[in-house]
Amino acid sequence: MSAPASAPAPLPVPDGDVLSRIASWCREPDHRNSYLADLRRLVEQESPSDDKPLLDATADLLQELLSERLGDPSRTVRHRDPELGDVIEAEYDGTADGATVTVVGHYDTVWPAGTTAEWPFTLADGTVSGPGAFDMKAGLAQGMWALRALRELGLPRPTVRFVFNGDEETGSVVSRPLIERATDGAVATLVLEPGGEWGIKAGRKGVGIFTLTATGLEAHAGLDPAKGASAIHALADVIRDLVAAAAPERGTTVNIGRISGGTARNVIAGEATCLVDVRVSTQEEIERVDRVLAGLAAADPRVTITVAGGWNRPPMQPGPGGRRLFALADGVATHIRAPLAELFVGGGSDANFVAALGRPVLCGMGATGDGAHARHEHVLVADLPDRVALTAGTLLGLAGEQGAARE
Repeated sequence: MSAPASAPAPLPVPDGDVLSRIASWCREPDHRNSYLADLRRLVEQESPSDDKPLLDATADLLQELLSERLGDPSRTVRHRDPELGDVIEAEYDGTADGATVTVVGHYDTVWPAGTTAEWPFTLADGTVSGPGAFDMKAGLAQGMWALRALRELGLPRPTVRFVFNGDEETGSVVSRPLIERATDGAVATLVLEPGGEWGIKAGRKGVGIFTLTATGLEAHAGLDPAKGASAIHALADVIRDLVAAAAPERGTTVNIGRISGGTARNVIAGEATCLVDVRVSTQEEIERVDRVLAGLAAADPRVTITVAGGWNRPPMQPGPGGRRLFALADGVATHIRAPLAELFVGGGSDANFVAALGRPVLCGMGATGDGAHARHEHVLVADLPDRVALTAGTLLGLAGEQGAARE
């Protein structure tokens, strides 16, 4: 009988003196101010997920910034889409043979065109605010400056494959297969989503996006009520049943985000719909919720219930490779400033796709701040240099890693 395979050796944390050099370089006022200037350009270039011309202009700006800060990529491709944001792949050769790290970030935001007119980029009281500053344009700039730091200091570095997508906020329908392909064979994937505090998101919930539709029979509410079968009444009952399936103690939540239906006050509704958001922590909960959805039915047999949609992102749970990667980042962070908090959050990201394939991934490498998708969205300026240094130090630690540690 063969012996069980031993766990992979921990990733070596770079020398503390070298990490101090990286942190000092990142904290230099000129470098910090240039980083902030790049962030300002990104925020002022609006990029709502549903505005193709603005998305294209933002993709153009990202390619321009990459060339300005890092020179022309060794390899680049822009995957164009007629409706959603293009996906940019830009690869910079490293000094370590065989080691490639994929760095992922999205440039689309939830903010509609024109938001910057009333809420411009603002640097005040130790924070940067503006639409998309926290989620996640600060992270995009951070990734570029992290690689620049290693190059300027003459330190070893892996080949870095940047993947910037413009459809994350709407589910990454176009970019998901491209991200999955771009992370194949990489020793690690770093996702530049915001970190929230001095920590990294080691786990995320899976996300289900569903539309429930009830189809009944219209009738006059006063003259012929018995001839009608209300889709709205049936949908209300079904919503109650679905919401009752939530199990917060197991990490499962259900939210009905919007309801629509009917035609007039005195008409029994012939149709009604609702939009449903489900978050789960495990595959077992996905299967349970699927059974609940499949069993939804109206009490009135004249009303039919249909369920459309599906699971947009699987749960992200740290496996052995992910924990090995976290240990490296934690060691880097401890030298730079302090140990990292290991965060588990309800929101999904493109990291979920990578983790589901058994590939080592860290999410939340981006800015410290708060207010994603809210008017108080902001980034803490004091943390920006250390976040850049954390990413740079993690890349340095991966420079000699030539075998991807599968989960």
